Amino acid sequence: MKLRLPLLALLFALVTGTAFAHGNKVHVRGTVEKISADSLVVKTADWKSVEVKIAASTVFLSRANNEDKPAKAGDLAAGDLVVIHATPKDKTLEADEIKFSGPAAAKTATRAPQKPRP
Repeated sequence: MKLRLPLLALLFALVTGTAFAHGNKVHVRGTVEKISADSLVVKTADWKSVEVKIAASTVFLSRANNEDKPAKAGDLAAGDLVVIHATPKDKTLEADEIKFSGPAAAKTATRAPQKPRP
């Protein structure tokens, strides 16, 4: 019994710390469906389309070889994989940071073929 209370307190602290780690930020992960000058539409893993506004302050990062490099909005293309950190504003999401990489199919196509096992 003496051990349960401290463990419960530790678990509660970890869960609440994780929940508030990003404040009111929203994460959007998926594949870029459409891009316009001021927004993009992302198809998420649960097949929902989410529109995210692009602001003048939005930071773009291109991910390649496990490294993030500064990029421009023009480098982003339909089919790219994205992770977006966004801030809810009114009834929309505004992107603070957009990390992206090439389509998943292109990544698997560049892998060396594996030798068959005997």
